[in-house]
Amino acid sequence: MDQAVSVNADPDMPSDSEGRSSRWRNWTGFWLLGLCNNFAYVVMLSAAHDILKQQGSHNSTSPTPSTVALDVEGGKISRYDCSPVSTAAVLLADILPTLMIKFSAPFFVHNLPYGFRVLVCVATAIASFLVVSLSSTMWISVLGVIFASVSAGLGELSFLSLTVFFSRDVLGGWGSGTGGAGVAGALLYSGLTQAGLSPRNTLLIMLVVPVAMVISYFFLLVFPPSFPQWKCREVESVRGRDSQSRQPLLDDTDEEEEREKGAEEDKVTGPLTCIEKLHITKGLLRFVVPLGVVYFAEYFINQGLLELLYFPNFYLSHAEQYRWYQTLYQVGVLVSRSSLCCVKFRRIWALSLLQCVNAVLLLLSVYYQFLPSAWLVFVIVLYEGLLGGAAYVNTFYFISKETGDRQREFAMVAASVGDSLGIAVSGLIAFPVHRYFCSL
Repeated sequence: MDQAVSVNADPDMPSDSEGRSSRWRNWTGFWLLGLCNNFAYVVMLSAAHDILKQQGSHNSTSPTPSTVALDVEGGKISRYDCSPVSTAAVLLADILPTLMIKFSAPFFVHNLPYGFRVLVCVATAIASFLVVSLSSTMWISVLGVIFASVSAGLGELSFLSLTVFFSRDVLGGWGSGTGGAGVAGALLYSGLTQAGLSPRNTLLIMLVVPVAMVISYFFLLVFPPSFPQWKCREVESVRGRDSQSRQPLLDDTDEEEEREKGAEEDKVTGPLTCIEKLHITKGLLRFVVPLGVVYFAEYFINQGLLELLYFPNFYLSHAEQYRWYQTLYQVGVLVSRSSLCCVKFRRIWALSLLQCVNAVLLLLSVYYQFLPSAWLVFVIVLYEGLLGGAAYVNTFYFISKETGDRQREFAMVAASVGDSLGIAVSGLIAFPVHRYFCSL
């Protein structure tokens, strides 16, 4: 098998300084790739409230808090400070393209070289920041959010499959980096806008992030010598090629035995068939379903309920409260996604159950308004982020650990659909929930 196909079975790391340097460069590289890949996605969710307010008030960047709001269609007074369109609209634009990519990509993405995939991710991330920051209509803004989704979706499945060419500890770097993207994106956006910078200029400043992705991938990672950077990822049986070159030297009996032996080795080292891929996908359900439930519950909270949890007597405005909800959620994600080196938790179903409890609690609190202060919501949202981050990083760690060498690259790509599917379903449900509460 080609040297570049060496998968992360935790090989012994070199003891010399060069080996240690390569290991830390790879870990840091994957941390930065995780940071850059999820950055635009997170910023769009943090900016969701501002995007809707901005387009609804003809590019006004200073939304005025109010204790009541008019329902756009019915003209009725609502006890919630509602945007005309739920932030779930931004969530769906941010996740549906990702979901489509993740559903289809496992069956064809290996035909695209890794270098080309990274350049597409960079280009679409740049387009997302430019389009949203310079847009003058709601639907142009949504188009920019879609660009961010394409970048994040293609990047996630590509970089997760890329980890199989390195030692397994780079998964910790990737998970921590994606969590760092949440904190950096939400905190920078919240901090810069609260400091007086307009959302438009804030997004333009963040164009440095796609540039950092290029540097991290092409100049920081230490790839295996024969890594297929600009070639299609095709696994070929070396034994099969050797047997063909030796066929003229074999008699009929030996030739038949050699073909049978080569066929058996092809089953071990050859490319996966569609039947094998479907079988692997079925085996992944025990990881994918709990992960999807975790992300369904937490994004139902984030994009369906948090916008409605407004405390008019709190010192922060409605827009500021929403931004800091998102920021604290991402802090929790960062902490738990960085915990892989300290603790590992295989029972993802338990995390999904706890996250569902959070969703029910906050849904009841929106309806009955029994929570006394935004401070309590801050704590719950932080805890919610801890659960979500732990589910993500532990899911992919145990998939990497428990999947065979030949199946691992496909398994990492296919399993990435779990969180996106849960997020998409939550966005669809958040729409009617938003309309119902705004009609009260």
